[in-house]
Amino acid sequence: MKRLVPILAVLLLGGLAAWWFDLPARFGFAEARNGPIRLYGNVDIRQVELGFRVGGRISAMEFDEGDSVKAGDLLARLDTKPYEDALAAAEAQAGALRAQLDKLVAGPRIAEISQARAQLDEQTANYENAKLTYERAAQLRPGGTVSQSVLDSNKAARDAALARVVSAQQALDLLLEGSRKEDIAAARASLQGAEANIAAAQTALDDAQLKAPASGTILSRLREPGAIIATSDIVYVLSLDRPVWVRGYVSEPLLGKIHPGLEVTVTTDSAPDRPYRGKVGFISPVAEFTPKSVETPELRTDLVYRLRVVIDAPDQGLRQGMPVTVHIPEPSGP
Repeated sequence: MKRLVPILAVLLLGGLAAWWFDLPARFGFAEARNGPIRLYGNVDIRQVELGFRVGGRISAMEFDEGDSVKAGDLLARLDTKPYEDALAAAEAQAGALRAQLDKLVAGPRIAEISQARAQLDEQTANYENAKLTYERAAQLRPGGTVSQSVLDSNKAARDAALARVVSAQQALDLLLEGSRKEDIAAARASLQGAEANIAAAQTALDDAQLKAPASGTILSRLREPGAIIATSDIVYVLSLDRPVWVRGYVSEPLLGKIHPGLEVTVTTDSAPDRPYRGKVGFISPVAEFTPKSVETPELRTDLVYRLRVVIDAPDQGLRQGMPVTVHIPEPSGP
């Protein structure tokens, strides 16, 4: 009997050692380091909260919770009348400024120049007549036939006629020079501002329609037609179908056996005989403590590295948040 005690003690210690070093595999974190590797994780939850970039009254909600949608599908729309009116006003303002710019670029019309020449000729004739009248009065003044007041009046009339000639000549010169380049530049800048207002009004009108950014499933419908919403209000919550990512964690001793691009298979508890093919797409460069979603009391303080596995051809069997197993049959490193 005494001989059996040492033998039993050795067997017990060997069993305890085997049990201790097999902890990671038994507690579901990763299997043995020198064989096929099995990691555990979850399908990433990928959702997007959708809302309008503009505010207004909802006129239609096209989908309900649970409906599948494709990228570009019209989910909801607002009453577009205010945005259509704003677009029409911006287009009218741009039209007026465009006409003003065209007028400045084209310069004066031929008829306007001809009219200015005629006015100059008329003022010149008036000046010549006033000049002759003054000269006659100046010749008659020494003999006393014309009073000094009349002579002064004729002189003033002559000077006024000369001033009108100068004014008419300057008006004609301005027409011949055309529009100032500064005025054209200012008019062009005003038109560009108006065209920017048109683009902004068109964008606001387009934003009155809410479209699906990607394919997925409607998780929540949070508003109904007739509701008045602001730009920050959420209308739908969409669960994205593609791509499907698996978030897993690998311990530091196994890190050298896994690299981006490594082909793996992924299985679920509900269908372990239907594996999905995938590739390791990302390995975090920063270590973190084992997350609560996969930790066990024995691994609670272990440092691990987060990785992402991209599934090649996912289907409805992979749902967001579902626990999965990542199988790496052939380690790629030592």
